[in-house]
Parts: sequence; C-alpha cells; structure tokens
Amino acid sequence: MGLKEYIFGFKIEEKAINFLKKLKFEIIDRNFKSKFGEIDIIAKKDDVYHFIEVKATKGDYEAIYRITPQKLEKILKTLNFYLLKNPEITNYQVDALVFKKDKFEFIENITI
Repeated sequence: MGLKEYIFGFKIEEKAINFLKKLKFEIIDRNFKSKFGEIDIIAKKDDVYHFIEVKATKGDYEAIYRITPQKLEKILKTLNFYLLKNPEITNYQVDALVFKKDKFEFIENITI
C-alpha cells in the first residue's frame, strides 16, 4: 500500500469513527491486530459489540465486494482471538461500514 492509499484509508476511518459516534456507538478499540489479521473498529451499542470492517472506494465499483471470503475468514479468526482475551463478551456481530461518494452505508451482520 502506498502513502496515498494509507492517508485515504486513515481519513476514511476517522470519518467512520465520527459517523459511529453520531449513531451513539461507544468506540472500544481501533485497528486491533492479531497474527490472523486486523479489525478496523470495535464498538459497542446497546450491550452489543460490533466488529466493524471499513471499506471505501473512489471509483464506481461497490467497496463491499472487497470483503472477500478470505478477508472475512481473517476477520473471524481475529474476532475469535479477541474473544479469547475478552471472555465476558458474549453478544456481538460483524458489520461493514462502506464509504462511497461522500456517504456511509452501515451493513449489519455480514456473516449471516
């Protein structure tokens, strides 16, 4: 990943945090890493933990398609690692926050 892409991604994640806060989410962690992968945002709302993958595009394609089965597998392995370290968390889901043309779409439960 080049510097331009890194900066773009960082700015989108900042916007994502602000978007989630407006929706009354409590931000628990950002960019949680394990040997399996990374979870962009961990947030909590109404006693549910949300493990959120943020995707964005500058182009015409749908960014949601960048969450491939392989990427989802990495997210789930990282989520399971996080849960091992935090066994008190029992109510959770995996979501996507997709940014396109200056607006977010929040997609809940992408593993269903």
